[in-house]
Formats: sequence, C-alpha cells, structure tokens
Amino acid sequence: MFKASQFIATGFAVLLAATLAVACNSSTDPESQPETPPGVDARYFPAPEHDLERISSDAQDFYVQTVLEGLSVPWGLAFLPDDRVLITERAGSIHIVENGELREQPLDNVPQVHAHGQGGMLDIVLHPDYENNGWIYITYSRPDGSGGSNTALSRMRLDGYAFTDVELLFSGEPTSNRRHHFGSRIVFDDDGYVYFSIGDRGMMATAQDLSTHAGVVIRLHDDGRVPSDNPFADPANLPEGQSEARPEIYAWGSRNIQGMQLHPETREVWSHEHGPRGGDEINIIRPALNYGWPEITHGINYDGSIITPDTAREGMEQPLLHWTPSIAPSGMAFVTGDRYPGWKNSLMVGTLAPRYLHRVELDGERVVAQEELLPGIGRVRDVRMAPDGYLYVAAENPGIIYRLIPAE
Repeated sequence: MFKASQFIATGFAVLLAATLAVACNSSTDPESQPETPPGVDARYFPAPEHDLERISSDAQDFYVQTVLEGLSVPWGLAFLPDDRVLITERAGSIHIVENGELREQPLDNVPQVHAHGQGGMLDIVLHPDYENNGWIYITYSRPDGSGGSNTALSRMRLDGYAFTDVELLFSGEPTSNRRHHFGSRIVFDDDGYVYFSIGDRGMMATAQDLSTHAGVVIRLHDDGRVPSDNPFADPANLPEGQSEARPEIYAWGSRNIQGMQLHPETREVWSHEHGPRGGDEINIIRPALNYGWPEITHGINYDGSIITPDTAREGMEQPLLHWTPSIAPSGMAFVTGDRYPGWKNSLMVGTLAPRYLHRVELDGERVVAQEELLPGIGRVRDVRMAPDGYLYVAAENPGIIYRLIPAE
C-alpha cells in the first residue's frame, strides 16, 4: 500500500498508462499488490478491466481508474440523465461520451468561440430541471469581431449530435484582446438563479470598477434576465467611490475564479481563484461583497515586484484559505454521498501548477486539514461529483478523465 503523497510524476504517468495503476515499486510489498476494486457502478464508464493499486491517503484509501483518454485540454464535465457525458475542450468543441466511449466527432452547432490563450470553450452545466426543459449552459470566450473577446453565457438544447435553440444570455463588457483571466465556472442555486465568474482579463484595476464586468460573479435568472434583488440592481445601492454599477454583478473584486460550487449543507456559493505569484484563495460568494483584488492580496507580481503592501482593508473580504506559493487552482467539488466516508466534509480542488489533487478538510467555514493527493496526475482542470456518487477528475497534458474508486 502506498501513501498518496509518495508518488513521483514520472512514476505515476508511466504506471498509470501501462497498468491503470497509481503506484510504483509495489512488487516488494505484498500489501501493495494490484487488487480488484469493490463493485463499481458502470453507469457512465465501464468498470475496471484490470486490478488497480490501492492508494492510501490520510483519511480514505482509494483506487484511480483511467476512464477516458485522447482529449485536448478538457475544461468541464456534465453528466446527462441518460448516462452520457458532455465534455468541453478549450479549443472550442464539446464532445459526448456514449457507453463509455468518446464519439470521434464533436457535437455540431456550438457557439463560435475565440480560442486565444486561456480563452475558449470553458464550463458546462445542466439546468437543475434539465429532465423537463433540456437546457444546457456553457461559458466561453465570445469574439467581438475585431480580435477581442470576453466571457459569455449561453444556453442550448441537445438534439441528436447537434445543439439547437442556442441563446446568448449574457456577454461581458468590455471586450479585450488580452489572452488571459476569463474565469469561468457556472453554478445554479436552489432558487434557480445562475451564477458564473468572469476574470479581470489581466486589467487588474478594473476589478475594483463596478462599471465593468471584470473580476466579478454574475447572477441572472435562468433566461438571462437580471434579478431585481441583485445587490446593484437599484442605483441607490452604489458602494462608496463608485459612480456606476452593472446590475448583473453579484460580487466583485476577484482576479480569476476557475472553481465554483454550491455548498451541500449551507447552499451558499463557494469559489476559489488564482492569485498572481502566491495568494490563491477560497471564498464564500455573498451579495455585494468586495473580495479586494488588487487592493489586497497575499501574492506578488510574477517579476517579484509588490502589487500592494496590504493583505487586509476595511470593507474587503478575507479569504477562508489562501495558498502561497500558488497551487493554481482549477475546478472544485465538495465530497458528498456515502462512497467516501473518510473524505466527509472535504473539498477537492484541482491544481494546474503542482499537478495534483488538493483535499481541504472543513469544519463549517474553518479549515482543519489539507492533503496533497496523486502528485503527477497532470494539470487538473476540473473535479466533479457525478450523480453516480464517484469523483471524476479531468486533467490535461495529456487529456484524461479519471475516476476515484473508494476502497472498502
């Protein structure tokens, strides 16, 4: 048996590709011999065809199964009620998995994207009432026709292998030809409102300007209308120092949110965001709150220069957790259900820079433990709890989907 923190990147990649295992040098330890995982629900992907190495973490033993390969920068996953899976690729396509197999051709009639730098096809989620209305929501970098773009939200329905009824619900302003900080994750709350994130587009000062959609979380009705109870829908609610506020904005002062989920108990929206060189954060998204970027941060510029001397100011929120050095977080999922009893009250966060899965154990809003899982797994772009109760991890370089199978 091997500790999750003991794997090296090269050993992980080679052995996983060769034997669907996630350990090395196991032959000298009888306890670490490959074994058959407990019965696996094969709803979306086939059960393992080979024995897998049992991995030991601080709180939960598990196995890792490669369920899909051959992707190019997978960004978001959505699990359909008919047991198919939708996967976005940043280059601009959406693929479908049927009977555990990736259909070679991408789906037709997707909105045009400006696949430039960090932009492209981003997140994908189903409407909470998908089984009745069929709506699928995506965020992507929408071209402005003159070389620029910004993050947009559209919805559409799937008919066979093509999308229909495509509706643009929102497009951020201003557009920019810069290559980075598009956000973007999508979350629905229990009242049916849709939230999604837009990054500061590399223009950091605009994250403190409510007349733009830079560095914000947007909240809309599911058809794109602006809720009348949004914090800045009433011009009388302008914060001090602001001359104008976009009514779609729900929260502001973020750098680049690429993880967002609804807390399974409190039902509040949680997020994580990229800092610059250090200062990645986890926050709870609440109406009208200013999360401070770039006036406060625990990070510095990539060249080592100081962005601000302040890590706190009156009227600006403090993160629940911050990381320095950066882990470059992307994708997140609260562990729910009964499959992973040792990971109860845990938040799983993907990492792009150190290339592992990061577990954050919580007691309410207090962080009580952290753990690095599966170092070397790749640049983790998305983490999802699927309706079948398993955790799925999407990694790039190469583009692979993994399933985490709990050990008995």
